[in-house]
Amino acid sequence: MRRVWSAPLAAALVVSGTWLGGEASAEKALQIADGLQVTLEYTLTLADKTVADSTAGQAPFSYVHGGHQIIPGLEKALTGLKAGDKKRVTIPAAEAYGLYDKTKIVTVPKKNVPPEAKAGMRLRSQDGREAKVLEIKGDSVVIDTNHPLAGQDLTFDVNILKVEHPPKAAPEKQP
Repeated sequence: MRRVWSAPLAAALVVSGTWLGGEASAEKALQIADGLQVTLEYTLTLADKTVADSTAGQAPFSYVHGGHQIIPGLEKALTGLKAGDKKRVTIPAAEAYGLYDKTKIVTVPKKNVPPEAKAGMRLRSQDGREAKVLEIKGDSVVIDTNHPLAGQDLTFDVNILKVEHPPKAAPEKQP
């Protein structure tokens, strides 16, 4: 009698995708699209083959697709991929951190930067923007507010680990 009962239960668990804690096959087949949470590993390489960033030896990177959490060109290139897919994609500067813009080189009063600022040093403003000190001239400082990777084509090697619906937010407690 026990065998008869366990066979239908096992079949139901396999069909539902919960056998031994596995994911439902529908989740595995999800393609990257707006609103889905994507978990991936990546290596970012510059044109000179320098590795600029990587998840190697670190936790994978997760983001919600379509939420403008990654550069536009990469988001576009990942659309339609599934868990298990690997891809190498080169993103032109215009679709990454933008073209290098000489108008973003500005001169500010020296009193507006930390006293320890030196040429080559990176600064962060109170609102989180970064800038690089190019030169200190008397009472003024020349800074470059372009992103450090502006003007550069970027090559990403990505390995898609998961594509899933984001976790539902816990309901707010009413007083």
